[in-house]
Amino acid sequence: MKPENNTGTIIVRYPPSPTGKLHVGNARTALFNFLFAKKNGGKLIVRMEDTDRERSKPEYEQDILDNLTWLGISWDNENIWKQSERTEVYKKYLQKLIDEGKAYISQESEGANKEVVRFKNPNKDVTFHDLIRGDVTFNTEELKDFIIARNINEPIYHLAVVIDDFEAGVTHVIRGDDGISNTPRQILIQEAIDAPRPIYAHVPLVLAKDKTKLSKRKHGESVSLDYYKQKGFLPEALANFLALIGWNPGTDQEIFTLSELIEVFDIEKVQKGGGVFDEIKLRHINKEHLKKLPEQELRDKISAIFSENQIPVDPEMLSRAYHTIMERLEVWSDLHENITNGEYAFMTDDPILDVDKMIWKDADKESTKAHLQHAKDIIEEIEIISSPDEIKNLLWNYAEEKGKGAVLWPLRYALTGKDKSPDPFTLIYILQKEVVLQRITRALERI
Repeated sequence: MKPENNTGTIIVRYPPSPTGKLHVGNARTALFNFLFAKKNGGKLIVRMEDTDRERSKPEYEQDILDNLTWLGISWDNENIWKQSERTEVYKKYLQKLIDEGKAYISQESEGANKEVVRFKNPNKDVTFHDLIRGDVTFNTEELKDFIIARNINEPIYHLAVVIDDFEAGVTHVIRGDDGISNTPRQILIQEAIDAPRPIYAHVPLVLAKDKTKLSKRKHGESVSLDYYKQKGFLPEALANFLALIGWNPGTDQEIFTLSELIEVFDIEKVQKGGGVFDEIKLRHINKEHLKKLPEQELRDKISAIFSENQIPVDPEMLSRAYHTIMERLEVWSDLHENITNGEYAFMTDDPILDVDKMIWKDADKESTKAHLQHAKDIIEEIEIISSPDEIKNLLWNYAEEKGKGAVLWPLRYALTGKDKSPDPFTLIYILQKEVVLQRITRALERI
């Protein structure tokens, strides 16, 4: 039983339990394993630790694999091991441990299983080197003779994970530091089956803003990677963000492609303390990655979202609104929300006007009417409105002379009927001459 790795190739593994959707903390652990393997010319193995038969579901397996792929994480094994399918493998090791006196069948007076297999603890100090925490020592006496199988056919996690790592030739175990207390048990089992000890790196947990552990029980669906995928975050932005939770390259750079992360990643620069999942920072990073996409791709996505929301916007008008729309979103769900909230209704619907709202603070109806008429006269002289700046140059001096609020507020309100909207110069450019004149005329008739 010596299938250890003699090739010199670094092999890491990501072995999730398919008992729920992929957690963002687990996604970061998978990402760290992937970056470490790629940086060092190694391999990443993905397998499923489905020993919890009741909670493990095929749909969760698929969710994990789909979301790893979406995030840009690839693995190097075609056949994904499932612990539930490797019972015969574990039985051989288990029987050998019993035959050699390193484990024994124990009659139990408590618990559901009356006959379990316990590991015969040598009761000694175990020291291992952790790439993040340095040397770590545990005294194993307090573990006593710990259970490694519920029965000869049902090994528990500690035995199965050691055997799987051994048979896959795993050289490095990179996992969350909530697993560090499992390490002494697993080292004892490694020694008992004559398996080489992998190098460990225990990464800090991903924390919520209040510095508590990010958990589904407390924080709901926002702990799953799929939550952010459905909100329209870009995979490259999420990978960038997750990599920076508890790690940085030692420079001021914060926006990375996946290939750039591979180039600069250093597992020993991972901090010891937990890193906070800050959605504000994630949104900022996502916006920066949006800027990197080809403009036509962004325009097509905007058009698709308007279609999904059944908003029949004139394509040319939508094209003119492109920069305005992009300024107002950090993630695609923002656009869905802005459409739902009526922020872009001015492109399709005639505004419903309240005359009192049209008049700026201490202004009166007559002056408001005069300012709108002045804007109308200027716009009537323009053949084609080529940019917001063109309109601004024509109206700005008048607005400064008469009062910017008194001139520009009623113009903006006449065009949208909203308290909040883009500036009037941008509105005039988006709507263009015919629609703008119609709306100003209607406003003048109401005053």
